[in-house]
Amino acid sequence: MHFFMNSNKMFFLFILIFSTMISISSNSWFGCWIGLEINLLSFIPLISNSNNLLSSEASLKYFLTQSIASMNFLFSILIKMILMKNFEMIYFISIMINSSLLMKMGSAPFHFWFPNISEGLSWFNNFILMTWQKIASLILFSYYMNLNFSYFIIILNVMIGAIGGMNQTSLRKLMSFSSINNLGWMIFSIMISENLWIFYFFMYSFLISIMFFLFYMLNMFFINQLFINNMNFMIKMNLLINFLSLGGLPPFIGFLPKWIIINFLMMNKLYLLTFIMLMSSLITIYFYIRIIYSSFMFNYIKMKWFKIFLKNNFLMFINLFSFISITGMIFSTFLYIY
Repeated sequence: MHFFMNSNKMFFLFILIFSTMISISSNSWFGCWIGLEINLLSFIPLISNSNNLLSSEASLKYFLTQSIASMNFLFSILIKMILMKNFEMIYFISIMINSSLLMKMGSAPFHFWFPNISEGLSWFNNFILMTWQKIASLILFSYYMNLNFSYFIIILNVMIGAIGGMNQTSLRKLMSFSSINNLGWMIFSIMISENLWIFYFFMYSFLISIMFFLFYMLNMFFINQLFINNMNFMIKMNLLINFLSLGGLPPFIGFLPKWIIINFLMMNKLYLLTFIMLMSSLITIYFYIRIIYSSFMFNYIKMKWFKIFLKNNFLMFINLFSFISITGMIFSTFLYIY
């Protein structure tokens, strides 16, 4: 990973982590805003790369969208300070603050920048964008949540995330729509409890880190590359296991956090929301299976020299994580045996 050899990049990565901590541990809205700004300014040097036109474009787009969201956020908290007594306005202000935070994390209906930008980033930067960059916005969102608005946003997220990924050929765009879909589940989990959100977030990060690492090692960016390359059988198995786990299929560990959320939805009689979230999950599993199917079934020209060998220690790591992915669910069933 040439990334970790670069002292500048490491410095900005440290500030990125530090700025999220500033945001979530701040005791005023203004402090939260400052943390978000530092976060934005430290992420841009990480993603901009003068050799790659797409990444320069992505960093500019990212800067513009985040700046608009930040201005909106600052404006909303100032109005909130001035009109503290006016109860009619408070409802409107809460929607404004929520909207600016949703725009910062790339949630639907403010998601248009998200797949576009992820197309111009490397796999490691995509990983940061889809996991770490969501933490501050989500936690601030949970501080000042408008319930009815949140339900509407959750439904939009799961539906757009599912339908948007249907006709994608780029793996990066596909993973970003999958991230939008998972964001709907994450917002609901943070409405239930912060611990459940931490658990869901950790599971999601764990699963996509394996996926992105595999794509990085195999240098893959589009679906057709998966079946032009005659991959090692173990790599194919790992892809299968991790994609199904990410989709939330029962024997795998990715199902566990979704199971807990569904359990909560059923206990609170939110049947329509449960139905919408489950159906959208089915669609995401459909497009994951489409990728796996093509990499399993199609074998292009087999040439003796056209083989992929991952370094053994990396493959061991990935195998171990996939094993955890399968067995995790067995351990988790003990939670429900009283």
